[in-house]
Amino acid sequence: MIPSVLPTYNRAPLAFERGEGTWLIAADGTRYLDFGAGIAVNALGHAHPALVAALTAQAGRLWHLSNLYQIPEQVALADALVEKTFADTVFFTNSGTESCELAVKMARKYWHDRGQPDRVNIVTFSGAFHGRSSAGIAAAGSEKMTHGFGPLLPGFIHLPFGVHGSVLQNAIDENVAAILVEPVQGEGGIRPLPAPCLQGLRELCDQTGSLLIYDEVQCGMGRTGRLFAHEWAAGAAPDIMMVAKGIGGGFPLGAVLATEQAASGMTAGTHGSTYGGNPLACAVGKTVLDIVAQPDFLDEVNRKAGLLRQRLEGLVASHPDIFEEVRGMGLMLGLKCKVTNTDVVQAGYARHLLTVPAADNVVRLLPPLTITDDEIAEALSRLDAAAAALAGKEATQ
Repeated sequence: MIPSVLPTYNRAPLAFERGEGTWLIAADGTRYLDFGAGIAVNALGHAHPALVAALTAQAGRLWHLSNLYQIPEQVALADALVEKTFADTVFFTNSGTESCELAVKMARKYWHDRGQPDRVNIVTFSGAFHGRSSAGIAAAGSEKMTHGFGPLLPGFIHLPFGVHGSVLQNAIDENVAAILVEPVQGEGGIRPLPAPCLQGLRELCDQTGSLLIYDEVQCGMGRTGRLFAHEWAAGAAPDIMMVAKGIGGGFPLGAVLATEQAASGMTAGTHGSTYGGNPLACAVGKTVLDIVAQPDFLDEVNRKAGLLRQRLEGLVASHPDIFEEVRGMGLMLGLKCKVTNTDVVQAGYARHLLTVPAADNVVRLLPPLTITDDEIAEALSRLDAAAAALAGKEATQ
């Protein structure tokens, strides 16, 4: 019989009843060190007191309003995002998937309103993940994402990850509306695009008129040590940016940020959302942004990221039969494995450490940005024990 919860996940046999900072606690009191953070969602950890206070205070006043009315909490968060980013305007969604849908619509509507309705194609890259909607899976284009879900939404051109030069330039013809890329691929295996590549994409879009769309759903909101990952590449700001996950600190919230020009086609009636930008979500999101955007906070993310990476490099050197390399930026790091990555994840579970698998045989390490030095040391101790156990298992086979 099919279970009451649709079985689309291969769930681990773990369940938790509460969380405290970087820790999740099971019903029997067992504490797990959380290096997944809800897949880069719990940017400030579990039950952060400032977020609990913001949510509780707003819940006592007003939960939901239709977007037929003014929502002051929404305006406050939008104003703060505009102040701190490239953007001139913001539309709030409930998820990264919804943000992808709007980004695609926005780019195509931009060209339609400029008298080029055939300019609809969007260039994307292998290994990408842009959500699981019809537009999202068509944008990614992989067999894993698209199998059985045809016919696929047309209008996407898929190029190899890291392609540049004439191959990339030749793909941008008069029917290309936009280039869509993750500054750091998450699901694809923690693969950053170097700053010169992002700068090159910006220059190419400037030359051709194509819009540049960044998917910062996983790599944004302080995850790489800047408020958004593309900020490491000077002069590479996008025209449109998808945001979600960390922006709500665990409360469902997403957004699409855009320049005034890129958003010019999205007039009244062209898009909407029942729950997007509701008072609860925006009150929490504003609190997250106020904390994460502080220079001292981001400085600490970078310091802790350097410490974690240094320890991980030592781990790889100590277990060359288990690990191949460390990759990533900030507190969005990956361990490229020589053994099966899910074996490493399972070995971590046995030592009460939670990590997340990704493509390219990578284990993702996405701790809360509030992690302490002692918790980094504890995580490395547990990873070391997991690797030693796997090495012993390999030796006996």
